[in-house]
Amino acid sequence: MDVEDLFPDWPRPPYEGFTAEDLFRVPGLPAHTQLIDGSFVYRSRQSAFHTTTNCLLQNGLFRAAPDSLKVVREMVVVLGRRQAPEPDIAVIKAEARDLHADRYEGRDVVLTLETVSPDSEERDRCRKPQLYAEAGIPFFWRVEPGPDWRPVVHTYELDPEARAYVPTGVHRGRLKTTVPFDVDIDLTGIDRL
Repeated sequence: MDVEDLFPDWPRPPYEGFTAEDLFRVPGLPAHTQLIDGSFVYRSRQSAFHTTTNCLLQNGLFRAAPDSLKVVREMVVVLGRRQAPEPDIAVIKAEARDLHADRYEGRDVVLTLETVSPDSEERDRCRKPQLYAEAGIPFFWRVEPGPDWRPVVHTYELDPEARAYVPTGVHRGRLKTTVPFDVDIDLTGIDRL
């Protein structure tokens, strides 16, 4: 049996791949479809760890963010013609926030955060940070489950010369940093959610 027999309605990519505009034009795409390297990437169902961790971090960032920044969750960020990933959480410039928006531009993003899932380990650890860095997004955080199933947050800052991230910390139990703004989140709070 061919894949076309199993999924007859799946969009067929053009020879040069899909574009960011296709992501918003092709009818019937599943929710949270991303565009990476000209290919649609579909997200699987998320675990309780993934959802709860993102809720904890989103709430902590929301409380800490200055008025000049806004926290958004699961919004596509257009980084180029063939790149439109959807970070789990992004911090954007307040002037870019539009309640009617279905996407944001990379130039408006200050921080992206990815909580690693089994279906997206390679993308979350390697490809997406590379894309965010190449787009000039100043900060990236990667979240993994610790041995006790509490979040472990790896923080990175952009080296603008290299267009790559350099590690700035590994946070267990408490996420405390001063960049991109003062943040203090009790990561053990996942136990109470």
